[in-house]
Amino acid sequence: MNDRVTITIEDGLADVRLVRTDKMNALDDKMFEALIEAGTRLKADPKVRAVVISGEGKAFCAGLDMGNFQRTADAGSDPRPEGRLMARTNGLANRPQYAAWVWREVPVPVIAAVHGVAFGGGFQVMLGADMRYAAPDTKLSVMEIKWGLVPDMAGTVLMRHIMRDDVIRELTYTGRIFTAEEGAKLGVITRLTSDPRADALATAREITQKNPEAIRAAKRLLNAAPLAPIGDALLAESREQTAIAGKPNQIEAVMSQLQKRPPQFKDH
Repeated sequence: MNDRVTITIEDGLADVRLVRTDKMNALDDKMFEALIEAGTRLKADPKVRAVVISGEGKAFCAGLDMGNFQRTADAGSDPRPEGRLMARTNGLANRPQYAAWVWREVPVPVIAAVHGVAFGGGFQVMLGADMRYAAPDTKLSVMEIKWGLVPDMAGTVLMRHIMRDDVIRELTYTGRIFTAEEGAKLGVITRLTSDPRADALATAREITQKNPEAIRAAKRLLNAAPLAPIGDALLAESREQTAIAGKPNQIEAVMSQLQKRPPQFKDH
């Protein structure tokens, strides 16, 4: 994994870095595997309280490695080319989809710090995060239509809860490149900043100082609410609150505020 993605964990904050700098962190088979391995590892770590994912070098992620397009063009010689994508290798998703979707399954907040470009698959990996901080001049694109394809790394599922339907369609049908500054107006970028990674790390550190049980419960609620009937969503709020209220970490949150001191939470 280390030649594609690295992870550093300190004080509950996981710093995930795409490190294929010679290819602008483009997605190849090893990058897909590394992203999935990283997300899967963080899903299972009870000490992790927040995650920042970013790219080293000139870009967050330039999308699919161009070498893959030649293989796609040659797929006519494969008697069952559809098998590579139709197989559900990771729960409801195939492997490329899961490289983006796994960040929604990480049970703590994930912030994507984006610079340079986030094209195609890179754009979809970015969408998998809870929040997206970007430099204003970062270039973004739902680029698949340029190559005669559709977004297929969970993008159509993720976009529908982030941007308006007509905006999603315009970006998907045209594949046009737009800046993060416009992306903020469209709703896909959470915060514009000259130093996305530094600000994302600062927010993540702030999150690590909150009740980890409440943070995880909040992510479960926010993930489920758009798909749940109203009655089920309201009941889920009550269920999560009942499980948290009066427990040691919730009491510590109150006491640390009253005593004006840093909290000392126990890991989830």
